[in-house]
Amino acid sequence: MKAKRIVFKVGTSSLTNPDGSLSRQKVKVITQQLALLHESGHELILVSSGAVAAGFGALGFKKRPTKVADKQASAAVGQGLLMEEYTANLLLRNIVSSQILLTQDDFADQRRYKNAHQALSVLLNRGAIPIINENDTVSIAELKVGDNDTLSAQVAAMVQADLLVLLTDVDGLYTANPSQDPTAKRLDRIEHISREMIEMAGGAGSSNGTGGMLTKLKAATLATESGVPVYICSSLKSDALLEAAQEQADGSYFLAEDKGLKTQKQWLAFYAESKGAVWVDAGAAEALLDHGKSLLISGVTKAEGDFSYHDIVSVYHQETGQLLGKGKVRLGQSAVRDLLQSKRAKGILIHRDDWISVTPEIDLLFTEF
Repeated sequence: MKAKRIVFKVGTSSLTNPDGSLSRQKVKVITQQLALLHESGHELILVSSGAVAAGFGALGFKKRPTKVADKQASAAVGQGLLMEEYTANLLLRNIVSSQILLTQDDFADQRRYKNAHQALSVLLNRGAIPIINENDTVSIAELKVGDNDTLSAQVAAMVQADLLVLLTDVDGLYTANPSQDPTAKRLDRIEHISREMIEMAGGAGSSNGTGGMLTKLKAATLATESGVPVYICSSLKSDALLEAAQEQADGSYFLAEDKGLKTQKQWLAFYAESKGAVWVDAGAAEALLDHGKSLLISGVTKAEGDFSYHDIVSVYHQETGQLLGKGKVRLGQSAVRDLLQSKRAKGILIHRDDWISVTPEIDLLFTEF
């Protein structure tokens, strides 16, 4: 079965000239492929970098700036110029595009998350191609390595895409950096993202881009755990998007988990901010991880943080210190402490429907960024 709903992520290095400025020719090649896929019935979303690249020259910078304020100013100018290129090219084929600027807060806040999902659904149902970028002008924390890799995976998971394609200047995940190690071999098919893969992933591959292979592994983890398969492939081919859509791309293919996380579980696993922490005994840990049970207050040994009713907390194993997962509590921190001190600890603290286990690999990736 060929993918129908596809999220493409195109990085800065796939959109720029050697001097770091926006390449109109590269944008044209991408939009031509999007048009062909759209006309063949695919629903498409493009997560595009390139706002800073499109804007810094107009502000008189001789090269891509490095200061945060200069980047933000360049993005403010360049986002409109970048959208103008995409819009004009797509309109030649009578295809409507739309601009959506997101920050991490749009995923962390449940109401904003729902609103973004609904807007994207309407656009796709109406035959438009949403073009998404980080809101770099206002989001200081998001101007960091790999922001749009993660963003594309978040979007793909949100809309339950059939495929996420990460286009870059490297044609997949290698056992080592292929530019430095001639014996490096590409991993063509990945069933599970292991700790070893995370450790061998290199740093940033281009001076113009901001994303290294490690951030792409983070994106692939988020997407595959949510039920979305992922391609990492080269953007250097003129028909790269078309090949990826037909699952014929020359790159690394990450299989999706059979039972992908539903929207509520995705939010808990990847976006929900913990307001506190609780530690549980071995029996409670086993009940949570191995038997799909709710967390009873009787299994809690300690509570920290200023959390209230329906806040999200992280749950740790008392003996090993391992992060077990996150969940929405039914009691605030003060009530939990009172129950523990009175030794009348009865009832449910986190219902299993409001709980998500966190694998060691997910914990490693998402605590490093």
